[in-house]
Amino acid sequence: MATANANLPQMKQAIFESHGEAETESLGAALAAVLPNGSVVALDGALGAGKTRLVQAIAAASGVDRQECVSPTFVLIHEYAGRRPIFHFDAYRLRDEDEFVELGAEEYFDRDGLVLIEWAERIERSLPNDRLEIRIRPLGATSRRFEFTAWGADYEQALDALARLPGITSPQ
Repeated sequence: MATANANLPQMKQAIFESHGEAETESLGAALAAVLPNGSVVALDGALGAGKTRLVQAIAAASGVDRQECVSPTFVLIHEYAGRRPIFHFDAYRLRDEDEFVELGAEEYFDRDGLVLIEWAERIERSLPNDRLEIRIRPLGATSRRFEFTAWGADYEQALDALARLPGITSPQ
């Protein structure tokens, strides 16, 4: 996702390397705990990188039955009811950003709960300036590198809180 937009607020970055699914679960639980209601999380990574797996971990920590949380590739959005709502988008099959806007996606940005968007780089210009971006890179069969970019004060605070998780580092 591009980060050179002059209209974006200040940003902060961090990195977390997960060496297995248990650590990804811990990361998801930590994100669920530190993200305020109304958060927009833009997820990027290659096919099979672990975007849906991270969403499942966040949703489970938010009280959503893991069996309900599946990739919304063909539906484009799933709404999950937990302790707070989760709105799970997948922009992979969208033709363009106009189609994302036509879905009424922007209405979700003002709702309580969490908005989690897979393949967010495809609709980047339609995202709010304040958001958390997470780029996921596979390092092995079950290990992943999560690169966080927090845009805006609320997301910087969330990233500061997340920094208490063992293994979170700042890029050099």
